[in-house]
Amino acid sequence: MDLYSIVPVSDRATALEWFGAFFGRPADEIIGEEYLWQVGKSAWVVVDDRDVRADRVGGAMITLGVTDLDDILTRLAAHGIGHDPVETYSNGVRHVVVLDPDGNSLSLAEAPAR
Repeated sequence: MDLYSIVPVSDRATALEWFGAFFGRPADEIIGEEYLWQVGKSAWVVVDDRDVRADRVGGAMITLGVTDLDDILTRLAAHGIGHDPVETYSNGVRHVVVLDPDGNSLSLAEAPAR
């Protein structure tokens, strides 16, 4: 199974800069008007600013499992990207919400070391 998570945005140039900083690289693929970052073997985050998605801008909610949360947060801070406070759940998972310029939520979750 493949996953394509669409993130509707209002301004392509702003979004591409922000998502490039968030993922630490430019989009892995461009298909038509969509910019895709591969986040897993068959999983993609897709940024789309087409008018057909305008009523959904700011409504995306994605959680990404990561293994290097502190490194990612340091990289984001270097680009001026803030985040909510990091929470640690009772099962040891560390979780943080990062909002893009449109208010789309990209959460990062790191499982405890085994």
